[in-house]
Amino acid sequence: MRNTLFLLTLLFFANTHAQNRSSQEVYPQFPECENVAFQKKEACFNRNVRQFIFENFKLPEIVAEENYRGAINLIFEVTKTGNFRIIYLDADYPQLKREIERIFQLLPAIKPATINSGPVFLQFRMELQVPLDMEKTIQVQPTKVNQESTGLVLKQASALYTDEYEKIKSGDFASPRYESQINIPLSHEFYTRFEADFNKIGVNTHAATKPFLFAEVAKYYNFKAEEDKMLKPKTSWFGRKIWNEHLVQYQAEDYWFTLDFGLDLQLGKDFEQEKFDFTYNNTRALIFQGGLGKGFNFYTVAYENQGRFAEYFNRYAQSIKPDGGDPAIVPGRGIAKPFMDGGFDYPVAEGYLSYSPGKFFNIQFGHGKNFIGEGYRSLFISDIGSSYPYFKLNTTFWKLKYTNTWMSLRDVRPAVTESGSFRTKYMANHYLSYNVTSRLNIGLFESVVWENDNNRGFDLNYLNPIIFYRAIEFSTGARGGNAILGFASKYKVSNKLNVYGQLVIDEFSSGDVFGGKQSWKNKLGYQIGVKYFNAFNVSGLFLRAEYNQVRPYTYSHNTGVLNYGHNNQSMAHPWGANFREFIAIARYKKQRWYGDLSLIYGKRGFDFNDMNTQAYGGDIYSSERSRPFDTGVKIGQGNTTKSLFANIKAGYIINPATNLKLYGSFIFRSFSPEIETNTTFKNNTSWVNFGLKTDVFNWYFDY
Repeated sequence: MRNTLFLLTLLFFANTHAQNRSSQEVYPQFPECENVAFQKKEACFNRNVRQFIFENFKLPEIVAEENYRGAINLIFEVTKTGNFRIIYLDADYPQLKREIERIFQLLPAIKPATINSGPVFLQFRMELQVPLDMEKTIQVQPTKVNQESTGLVLKQASALYTDEYEKIKSGDFASPRYESQINIPLSHEFYTRFEADFNKIGVNTHAATKPFLFAEVAKYYNFKAEEDKMLKPKTSWFGRKIWNEHLVQYQAEDYWFTLDFGLDLQLGKDFEQEKFDFTYNNTRALIFQGGLGKGFNFYTVAYENQGRFAEYFNRYAQSIKPDGGDPAIVPGRGIAKPFMDGGFDYPVAEGYLSYSPGKFFNIQFGHGKNFIGEGYRSLFISDIGSSYPYFKLNTTFWKLKYTNTWMSLRDVRPAVTESGSFRTKYMANHYLSYNVTSRLNIGLFESVVWENDNNRGFDLNYLNPIIFYRAIEFSTGARGGNAILGFASKYKVSNKLNVYGQLVIDEFSSGDVFGGKQSWKNKLGYQIGVKYFNAFNVSGLFLRAEYNQVRPYTYSHNTGVLNYGHNNQSMAHPWGANFREFIAIARYKKQRWYGDLSLIYGKRGFDFNDMNTQAYGGDIYSSERSRPFDTGVKIGQGNTTKSLFANIKAGYIINPATNLKLYGSFIFRSFSPEIETNTTFKNNTSWVNFGLKTDVFNWYFDY
């Protein structure tokens, strides 16, 4: 860089002395210089430029902190219209460059230079020594060259040396993620922070299809301002990275990215488990996200995990194990291999590309999870299962939001595995959300599952985003697909109180539904709930009450393969079907502290499995053809089980930029079937856990 400046200086001096100063040339004039004698106009111009820079210059904080001593070099011109324009600017700190650019934007238009009474461009070379000194460190010298010769000089200098690579430096990081097309991670605690603002009466928002984009929520909630309230006054690199910032954060004019090392370290004790002294989870993650331009963003995360959990959770993981010899599928995460003594090793990778070509559309292609609904549970699509490949199109205009999602799912049971490969099936769904009034929202849902029978692969019929899937299902054959319909609504009683509900219909036969015989074809489920923001005028207190019930055989199919599941887990409610459930949740947050309390009570009906092969409608992977009767079907039939799940958690947000949290939790679970079987057994669990977690996904233990 110094060599370049030296060369520029020589070249500019050569141009300066090679030309004679014309007696008819008049310097650019500030108003203060108009009545000054001709011989003093140059000094007056220089003095005014120096005075203006000196009075307006603000030394950037980082430059002061690092006690920097150095120079800023620039070439600027006064145009024929009297405006100041920077031609060339070089400094060791991008903050210094931006400060000089800011000052030159403030300079007023003045009377331009003239030759023979005609306005001309005039260029100047300036060196500013930092820190500034009015009399000694600011020099202004005319280059006396026109624009073409200046370009030639710079071109000649860059031919010998270029600092293009050195100029690739990060500017001030302004948390661009909060205005981007990045998904807001599916974290219940994180969503609770902004949902009150996002659900106010009169806003034209759609709160059912999740995850939200930061850009769509930023209109109603200032993420950066709320994050700034939690920042700690740390100046050292180590202190900032632990408490306030991303590990690596880079922002240029038209792109940015961050890189973080994530954790989910848990250590606990299941007091009812005698075989092992402790439970644990050891997750290390690498999270990379960023943006190119305004409309394109990316996110990827790779997890390396090992864990051993409470006895009921371990046994459930083993009960849904895949074909091929692996011992388990860790619920909500993925297929696991054995690890040490009774543990699981389960790698997970997620990521997506997000692009918004305009204000009406957002397109995503990725591997992850989605959620549709206002509740803690969803009877449409939930985030309780394993991740899957998907393509999603969101269209938002007027009072509508229309979401189309196409997914590739797997059936990993031994009964359907072919040639050592898991069975592939596909799902397509669309959800239309309509704000009827400033308080009332309604939603229409339709989904279809089909498999690769007759080698048809991904059926192009379902690519049409505005077609009725039920009609396509009929056209492809009675067993060509499994279509599900749904209806949702939400009413904003006040800015604090919302009432919501869902209705899901897997098969509808009016004669069976209204015939009074409780037919097995009456495959329905519904949800009703209420959300209370800033409850009892306590800022940060959120309360929820919710009731869910799903009749037997809902989400299942007579083929067995076309069920509403993926990786041996439900795509909707984690309990499958044949249940009633009541949920009460309280969450509270103040600054970096937060706490959760949840209570879930349910009545469920299980199959007897090893005792008989009949399907009572709770297991969505069981074929409907194995049902014991056609009428008199009731919720809870089969091996009736009552369950109680209570969880209390408290934590502290260590780093708000990465959502790294230190927490402790206590889970109590009572599970009491009428008859104990291989997979359904009486169990009372008291499980205490302490952990350090980068909270970027929901993990459910209420099975």
